[in-house]
Amino acid sequence: MPTVRWPEEGLEIEVPIGTDLRTAGKLAHAQQGDACGGKCACSTCHVYVLAGRELLAEADEDEEDTLDKGFDVRANSRLACQAKVAREGLVTLSISRESRESFYNEHADEAPPGWREARPAK
Repeated sequence: MPTVRWPEEGLEIEVPIGTDLRTAGKLAHAQQGDACGGKCACSTCHVYVLAGRELLAEADEDEEDTLDKGFDVRANSRLACQAKVAREGLVTLSISRESRESFYNEHADEAPPGWREARPAK
């Protein structure tokens, strides 16, 4: 089975081929946001693919258009709700600041104390 890893979080999970990175994150309890519920209508599930990008299905035009609205978009950026694991191997991710802030907004009980005050300006 493919494996998805968040090294900064100390998380790793095996998932079936065809699983999107949003679902993998939820199963692993990663602090990834998803304000639109995985409908490709926002960019709050924005992640950086550190390794294993070739194991993911290609981004379609809708994902790229939505990702263009995100913050700190990089060459290795993907929307977790749209990026599906297509092949066996290891996919390594980092959660974007935008995604983590979205998660904390929805799960304030899991946010570190003072996270709003401590965050840098966008």
